[in-house]
Amino acid sequence: MKRFAWAVLGLVAIGLTGCITIPRSPDTAPTQLAANVDLDRYMGKWYIIANIPYFAEKGKVASYFDIKRENGTLLDIYVGQDTFYSSPGTFTMRDYVVPNTGNAVWRETPLGLIYFSYLVVYVDPDYKTALVGYPGHELAWVMSREPRMDDATYKALLVRLTAAGYPADQLRKVPQFPDQLGQPGFQ
Repeated sequence: MKRFAWAVLGLVAIGLTGCITIPRSPDTAPTQLAANVDLDRYMGKWYIIANIPYFAEKGKVASYFDIKRENGTLLDIYVGQDTFYSSPGTFTMRDYVVPNTGNAVWRETPLGLIYFSYLVVYVDPDYKTALVGYPGHELAWVMSREPRMDDATYKALLVRLTAAGYPADQLRKVPQFPDQLGQPGFQ
């Protein structure tokens, strides 16, 4: 329970940074967003292939997001494990889609008063891979419907993420299988 409280407190702190608008220099391109995200196709399990590590997800293995609709509410359920042999921990955010954004801008909240901005930067036409970020570009995720991703697909997604203004060089792969532990590029 103590670990969960720290995770929520940390998410609140990160969320506060998402609520602050920082003026961008004229050289910085605004974040590109996915055009017209089909919410029905976007629902479901997304394995976290890579992320920019931050305290709540850093060092986690076999992690994923499960996005669901429940009684008209969007839920974003994070599942991650400390080791492949430990019980998974979860936290749930309640989401809503910002109108007139093509369903690419979401607000999510763990507590109701504080929200985080969630940006769908890219989703492939088959809804098999996706890129998600935050407005300040400090956080980003490479996600997939499958727990393994080939190198060519991963590299192509990093090119898209960089074009959207995110520091792809800060991404670290998330081990989804024990054989990935300790491999180059993994957390």
